[in-house]
Amino acid sequence: MPDPNGFLRYERQLPKRRPVPVRIRDWHEVYPPAGETLIRDQATRCMDCGIPFCHEGCPLGNRIPDWNDLVRTGAWDAAAESLHATNNFPELTGRLCPAPCEAACVLGIADDPVTIKQVEVEIANHAFATGLRPQPAPSQSGRSVAVVGSGPAGLAAAQQLARAGHAVTVYERDDRIGGLLRYGIPDFKLEKNRIDERLAQMAAEGVVFETGVDVGVDVTADDLRERFDAVLLTCGALAGRDATDTPGRHLNGVHLAMEHLVPANRVVSGQQGGTPIDAAGKHVVIIGGGDTGADCLGVAHRQGAAGVIQLDQYPLPPEIRVGELHPWPTWPVILRNYPAHEEGGERVFGVAVQEFVDDGTGSVTAVRVADVVVERVDGRRTVTVQEGTERDLPAQLVLLAIGFEGTEQQPLLEQFGVTRNSRGAVDAGDDWQTGVEGVFVAGDMHRGASLIVWAIAEGRAAAAAIHTYLGGFGELPAPVRPSSQPLAAAR
Repeated sequence: MPDPNGFLRYERQLPKRRPVPVRIRDWHEVYPPAGETLIRDQATRCMDCGIPFCHEGCPLGNRIPDWNDLVRTGAWDAAAESLHATNNFPELTGRLCPAPCEAACVLGIADDPVTIKQVEVEIANHAFATGLRPQPAPSQSGRSVAVVGSGPAGLAAAQQLARAGHAVTVYERDDRIGGLLRYGIPDFKLEKNRIDERLAQMAAEGVVFETGVDVGVDVTADDLRERFDAVLLTCGALAGRDATDTPGRHLNGVHLAMEHLVPANRVVSGQQGGTPIDAAGKHVVIIGGGDTGADCLGVAHRQGAAGVIQLDQYPLPPEIRVGELHPWPTWPVILRNYPAHEEGGERVFGVAVQEFVDDGTGSVTAVRVADVVVERVDGRRTVTVQEGTERDLPAQLVLLAIGFEGTEQQPLLEQFGVTRNSRGAVDAGDDWQTGVEGVFVAGDMHRGASLIVWAIAEGRAAAAAIHTYLGGFGELPAPVRPSSQPLAAAR
């Protein structure tokens, strides 16, 4: 039974981050391992509610009160078992997820919510410290599945299917497995040994990894359909939203965020040749106030930028939940401060870019912005520029971190006979199958750019559907079955 007075005895507290002057000189994770006493105290704040709304907040349906209480009593191995029952990769979600579970925590009605995300990552750290034990299937089904794409959706599906006894091969066009986890997420948020240790476990469970294979180019869809009994497409939503209508977009020095992040992360991984887009000594303007923008901010600091300004079209949000606008347990629109914001730079809200200014040689020298008012009129968003507010911000490097437009148009889509919908995603039926027999889709490729927890949940659900399609009996290990219809799931 949980401690009924835990939330009264302990206040919400997170472990101290590494000092800014130290961490901006390297690429190691911002958070050091937390002390066991701190995490057990924080887990004690969980009330084990009669109706745990944190379950509803988490797309994976994590058994949060269960493993909170196990941590409270020091039963770390049992806590890891409970956590892994619903989440294949808590070491990833504990570092990268924005924690919708905490927004739905009942304690958050009148107090600070439980530090669910921090407890989760420390459970994962204990599991890694004691060694990840492979869980190979007791017998093989004789059926095979190709997974195209090695992000969290593809890897979660691959692990579930392999543990059910199916022969699984994961194809990745990059040189290493992980998708955007590998080169899209900076190491100060996720050191890549976390991925490598999990991949070693999966390989011991029978998953085969093929890197440097661009499906649709190096191997055709017909080849895969002939060799495998089912194919799962999990290629992500990598088509970046651009600013092509903004004057000066063509100038040298104006780039999509991923054009900056990916080569920078390759350099950190040890690849030679440097990065073609370096913030060193430059005034940097980042357009976009979300996760990707914060990643660019942290990378620019570590590359030695002369100064960084991050722009957001929306007005400065409140620091705490405004009940009448975003009542509990809905997701609150609040000011989200990332560790990178502690490291320097300036944030400007309520502005929109009017032009990228040419220095006379074809390179950007400034970003012209103006104050704007964003409103909803008849259900549609309108942006009104305030006259007389235009001004120039110096910039030799501009990074567009304004979101993604869905999965890329690529040869494999035509070869498999699937098409993108109006959102740039690939539709699926209730059984996660596309309109093509035996071809399934999951993750951002199906949902659109979303949270890592949704990617894992969709991968697990698609794996359960494929297992049934292949004639498997019973359920996969602790299946999660979110709706295959993104809009319905969002409600």
